[in-house]
Amino acid sequence: MRLFSLSTAEQGASMALFDGRSLVCEAYWSSPKTHSKRIMAMVEQMVVRQAGMEIGDIDGFIAAKGPGSFTGLRIGISVIKGLACALSKPCAGVSSLDGIAYRFSYADTPVCALMDAKRNEVYGAVYKFSRGRLVKKSREMVCPPEDAIAMAGKDAAFVGSGSQAYRELILNYAGQDAWISDPSGDFASAAAIVRVALGIPDVFSTEAHGLVPVYLRKSDAEMNL
Repeated sequence: MRLFSLSTAEQGASMALFDGRSLVCEAYWSSPKTHSKRIMAMVEQMVVRQAGMEIGDIDGFIAAKGPGSFTGLRIGISVIKGLACALSKPCAGVSSLDGIAYRFSYADTPVCALMDAKRNEVYGAVYKFSRGRLVKKSREMVCPPEDAIAMAGKDAAFVGSGSQAYRELILNYAGQDAWISDPSGDFASAAAIVRVALGIPDVFSTEAHGLVPVYLRKSDAEMNL
């Protein structure tokens, strides 16, 4: 089964192409330009030019469904739903936080995935893995960074863009030797998203309208209404 995945949850975005469980290509980029300016060109570059396939050869499409940037999520999910509908192929959505946390699934401590939600808040969840397999996951939340850091505990691995935005808070709470990911590990990996999806029974659906963003908090327009 050939799978294509896409994450546009933050300013950095990634896409990946799998043949079965084997990764064929993965790409990441970060640009101040909106994702809509380059996604379709990147899809063609990866699938057609690098992998030597046609878009119609893909059997399923996966999107990071949030939390994350309101505009970014809408762009990525729209692309995945559009491709799935045009080709009559199934699609699926996976948590953006999962796409971050699963990159650290062999950590022997709890993994606290944090995304910078702006406004002095983070999107976060705490994961416990054992030999690469998920044992437990907290509920996903949007909250002040202090709350998420305290919930994870001092021995956790702090990963994601929120761990960089609130690095000093983490160091003050957990100590100067706190486990904080390198900035290169902050983004929701499209390859990790596929890995998550493959572990969820019946994750794919032929009804693309069922793939909707998960925002966790209201948009500016809703709050100002």
